Amino acid sequence: MKQERTTWIDWMGLTVFLLISAAGAAEVLGYLLPGSLEATVTMGIIEVLMLLFAGAAWHGRMPFLLLPVAVFACVLGYTTNYAETTSYNWGFWIQGSVAAIACIGLTAAQIIRKEKPRKMPLAALTAAVILAAACLLTWYGFTRQDKQAGGIARHTMWAVPSQFDAVECGQPGTVEELVYMTKAYGTDGRDVQKRALVYLPYGYDSTKEYNILYLMHGTGDDENYWLKTHAYNKTMVDQLISTGNIKPLIIVTPTFYVEDDLKDTGLDPLTYSFREELRNDLMPLVESRYATYAESVDDAGFISSRDHRAFAGLSRGAVTTYHSAFCGSLDWFSWFGTFSGSRTDAEYFRNTIQSEAFRDYPIHYLYVTSGTFDFALPRQLQDNTALLSIEPRLTTGVNTDMDVFPMRYHSIGNWHLALYNFLQRIF
Repeated sequence: MKQERTTWIDWMGLTVFLLISAAGAAEVLGYLLPGSLEATVTMGIIEVLMLLFAGAAWHGRMPFLLLPVAVFACVLGYTTNYAETTSYNWGFWIQGSVAAIACIGLTAAQIIRKEKPRKMPLAALTAAVILAAACLLTWYGFTRQDKQAGGIARHTMWAVPSQFDAVECGQPGTVEELVYMTKAYGTDGRDVQKRALVYLPYGYDSTKEYNILYLMHGTGDDENYWLKTHAYNKTMVDQLISTGNIKPLIIVTPTFYVEDDLKDTGLDPLTYSFREELRNDLMPLVESRYATYAESVDDAGFISSRDHRAFAGLSRGAVTTYHSAFCGSLDWFSWFGTFSGSRTDAEYFRNTIQSEAFRDYPIHYLYVTSGTFDFALPRQLQDNTALLSIEPRLTTGVNTDMDVFPMRYHSIGNWHLALYNFLQRIF
């Protein structure tokens, strides 16, 4: 039987396959080295799926089969990279660009040169379809299972149980608006009026004492984000309290924004300067007005009640948690949650939490979360590893955990899961 001639398009197809393979290997290695098993397995499966299509396109001389690779890689390039802070997952952009150019260029060349496709590579395509179907069924099955599960925090979460966020609670808490005066600490120090929302649990009694959580939003959002923009977070808190999964608590949702300050030059200074607003203005007002464990709203009162106070945030709010609460107010807070954000290196941790001012305070719990497709994940892995290597007060599985939620990216679905777990692990 006469052997089919290898053509220029065949050689280009092989080159494309090898480029996609190399970029994919780099992506998987990039998650393996920092130690994220969930992300490594997820990326490994995705890369196998893309290689099956790329291999079928090359072996079958069917460059149009590179279209799924181009689409999938570009979507992942978008979700796992953010121009301002993260350009870690460059491999996806390489794969997407190469696949897209080859799909169009080689298909056009094939038509012009009148080169016929080879026999349909059924084995590779069948394997790709089976793998894709298995992934979808796994996602559907675990998500459905979690939605029907009971109210227990779990390290691997696919969805919040429906009983907590799908139906309004018969004993709902209330949300009040708190207007307060502060200063533009990050810029010119002028007087500024700001607002925060305050969640009070059902049956709030001013004669009792309540744990308190300060909960921060991310870039582009405001104090409404957690409790009003995504009101099912409030529903979840109501239900968790009603069912006895967590104790009644007060939640304060402020904003790190100060009018239009630094919007054109970068918001990072606000993640540090919020410390002054928190300590000088917001906390004294909140905890003098509402029933917390602080017997006085001064340094002594906040230090003695720190075991009953938490701070958490998402994205740039997580960075604010590190800079203003964990590293800036460890004397006043003992519980911390950082969801999809870090950007704090070992040197800064040494200079702050290990300083003479903070080194003797115990850290009750630090909860770090991200998603397998979250652009913040690589830096979180690096910073968390660095923190654990220098901080003897933190022990994984004892008073700190890092959960990576499967199939989640930088979005509220990710942070809804994080809040669900965090609330059940504090106080």
